[in-house]
Amino acid sequence: MTDTSQSRQMMEYDALSKSAVLAYILWFFLGFLGAHRLYSARVLSGILQFLLWGLGWLTMWILIGWVFWAIWALWWVIDAVLIPGWIRDYNLTVARRLSTRAT
Repeated sequence: MTDTSQSRQMMEYDALSKSAVLAYILWFFLGFLGAHRLYSARVLSGILQFLLWGLGWLTMWILIGWVFWAIWALWWVIDAVLIPGWIRDYNLTVARRLSTRAT
């Protein structure tokens, strides 16, 4: 592998890789939207997290919403522990894909 192709591969990795810091920022500020899950390539569960939060809002007036919010809040806290693993797995997948493409 030449220096040019190796540097090109490193630039592609940098462009495609995800940041755990950004995922945590999304988790903290937009966690109710499931933005951290969408960023981490977990689209379906991100949409489900948003729907759970929204369902909580819609049913708050009949007091069922508190149950949905409690489930969402627990899920949100658990996500804080899981984010580094998601980002690591995603970045490893990107690295493997780029390395197999280069050979």
